[in-house]
Amino acid sequence: MVAINTREIETYVAKPSPAHAVILVFGADVGLVRERADALIASAVEDVNDPFSLVRLEGDDLAAEPSRLVDEAMTVPLFGGRRAIRVRAGSKNFSSGVAVLLEAPPPDCRIVIEAGELRRDSPLRAMCEKAKTAAVIACYADGVRDLSKLIDDELNTSGLRIAQDARAALVELLGGDRLASRNEIRKLVLYAHGKGEITLDDIAAVVTDASNLALDPIIDNTFAGQPAGVEAAFAKAIAAGINPNAIMFAAQRQASQLHKARMAIDEGQAADSAFERAIPRWHFARKPLVVRALNALSTERLAQSIVQLGEATLELRKRAALAETIAQRALMAIAVNARRRG
Repeated sequence: MVAINTREIETYVAKPSPAHAVILVFGADVGLVRERADALIASAVEDVNDPFSLVRLEGDDLAAEPSRLVDEAMTVPLFGGRRAIRVRAGSKNFSSGVAVLLEAPPPDCRIVIEAGELRRDSPLRAMCEKAKTAAVIACYADGVRDLSKLIDDELNTSGLRIAQDARAALVELLGGDRLASRNEIRKLVLYAHGKGEITLDDIAAVVTDASNLALDPIIDNTFAGQPAGVEAAFAKAIAAGINPNAIMFAAQRQASQLHKARMAIDEGQAADSAFERAIPRWHFARKPLVVRALNALSTERLAQSIVQLGEATLELRKRAALAETIAQRALMAIAVNARRRG
């Protein structure tokens, strides 16, 4: 099996093995798939705009004529040099043409295949993973470390710094699609040009939620004791395709932050000061609901909420089919409790 290890993907993409004539890049993160395919093609030919060097094909077209892929791969360039073929997989099966190339790899030609999410038993993925002449690169959604590196890579060329709280907020707003995330960072860099440092205000002014996550309304209404608001925001998030695990993670994080702020208030710290220290990424529009939550819930009740959310998260992971129901039930219970105490 030549499935590239996640930790080694960036190194491999920068310098692919010449032993791999076919490279399959797949995953749900379309932007990341495209970005890595771009890099693999760029290192295979001298000019990506030269039609004699780079051929672009559609997988659905190849399904009707698989031999076309073989013919293109075996074509000798008129003026010499390396060639590349870029195939965008669709819904139809064209693996028979790929099978021929895996058995008899073409000289001086790299075939890069872009695909969406593929099951392990899909013909194309299974075939490439078994072949020594192919490499398989899975593209999963960026994690915190990946996003931090992406931010650093973009800022390094701009001469800008980013405040710690701004970085934390930006990481939360990115993800889901690499290309969308990169575009958001570049838009932010352009907006903050000449300032020296990117702040939370810059992010609030410029960055849209690149992964379509709109979790704040759900979380703020939960702890502020507004069940109706939770219900409406939760339904909207699920309709937008947001994973219940992401919602529960955000709720746990907010509960922990509120718990810290509530403890500081109990120890005599001013409410506004405790609020800003414990929750550095708050925005003025969120303040009324978060302040209401701090007034409605005691330190003990917030600690219980943390435990309650942890148990619910464990349950929804064990019972994935009921994840939405379990998550909503836990959030509504906290909201009802906060309303009674408000």
